[in-house]
Amino acid sequence: MSLIYLLHKPYRVLTQFTDRDQGRQTLADFIDVPDVYAAGRLDYDSEGLLLLTSDGALSHQIAHPKKKQPKTYWVQVEGAPDEQAIAALRAGVELKDGMTRPAQVRLIDPPALPERQPPVRFRASIPTHWLEIIISEGRNRQVRRMTAHVGLPTLRLVRAAIGPWKLDGLAPGEWRSEEGEMPVPPRQARPPARGRNAGGGSGERKNGRPSSSRPPSHKKGRKS
Repeated sequence: MSLIYLLHKPYRVLTQFTDRDQGRQTLADFIDVPDVYAAGRLDYDSEGLLLLTSDGALSHQIAHPKKKQPKTYWVQVEGAPDEQAIAALRAGVELKDGMTRPAQVRLIDPPALPERQPPVRFRASIPTHWLEIIISEGRNRQVRRMTAHVGLPTLRLVRAAIGPWKLDGLAPGEWRSEEGEMPVPPRQARPPARGRNAGGGSGERKNGRPSSSRPPSHKKGRKS
């Protein structure tokens, strides 16, 4: 069992520990655990859940596109999504690097998030709405390109979950640690039963979440 660290990456923070050229904020400004690295990436101008670990096999299982770990995003878009736009996102849209896989997409109420710093710039004459988009691939700036393709520019993008790990309870810049096991791809989560006594093993995970032998620790990410 390896430790995994869940960080709420703030807006305009690099998903790396150094920035020699421009002096921008990096992960080192928020988490001081040695010898860990990000399992996957999150754009500089996006916010939300980032996973870090020192376990290379676990990092690969989380981040590699072929493992198909679902990633949940809360997306504030400019405009009013209609059924046609939502249906297109669900079915897959044609981007410059090919068709996207089908996604789970639904309208949601504005999530309980702190105001972004600096705040989102709105145009008073154009309404905004929030979508929840769940994808199982990770192309460069994919969600932003998907919403732009259907005429809904993204104003704010927050990653809420990666597989079984969720952003719940973390403010921007905060992190917590958990004991994590290898996530199971969704299509393999419930293998078919074989034989009369199949399915009765004691090592089965419940609700698809990794087990933990101790309560998660919460720490403020910003240095005083």
